[in-house]
Amino acid sequence: MRDVNWPALCAGLIVGGYWARVLRMVLTARRRTGRAANVLPAEPLGRALRLAWAPIVSLWIALPLLGAFFDLKVPYPLRRLYHWPAIEWAGVVVAAAALAATLACWRRMGKSWRMGIDPDERTPLVVSGPYAYVRHPIYALSALLVLATVVVVPSPAMIAVALVHVALLAWEARREERHLVAVHGADYEAYTRRVGRFAPRSLSAYAPAPGANDAPGPSRT
Repeated sequence: MRDVNWPALCAGLIVGGYWARVLRMVLTARRRTGRAANVLPAEPLGRALRLAWAPIVSLWIALPLLGAFFDLKVPYPLRRLYHWPAIEWAGVVVAAAALAATLACWRRMGKSWRMGIDPDERTPLVVSGPYAYVRHPIYALSALLVLATVVVVPSPAMIAVALVHVALLAWEARREERHLVAVHGADYEAYTRRVGRFAPRSLSAYAPAPGANDAPGPSRT
């Protein structure tokens, strides 16, 4: 045990706050609709991915909190590769900004927020707000948040968590896009040609053709 590592503690609280907010939205959706926002998808592959993701998320929350209170004399996977407070605090700032931006995206989705794919649910296509610039802004911000956590807690275990999390995000994004093409057809294909998956292709907001659907649809956690 040693003095508290405040950047690691702050990062752990930010990540914990992120996932606590997700849990709150899931419970709210369940109370309102009787369905838990597709947290366990109906499709088998979606359920398998969610079960694989659960330990990754648990480690993502736990590792910064452990790093805040325990010294460097720990097993190698948990050992910090460097300790540079200025860089660690910069990571905390980025993590806080990613959380704030994600909260804005969640507010934009409102009651239409969902997790993952429900093959039996047809939802409107959203292409406004942050979605006018990035197809998966919440996924992009989640990737940024986990990478910021690595900056704050640069252990081999945290790096492994980040790599797996980002890989799962990319896989899920592609699966969602195939589903949205099947549901929305040419409207979604036109959108994908103009708007980047995780980063903007243009500083100009996407403008759908007249009559195209632009109401809140499922969010990406």
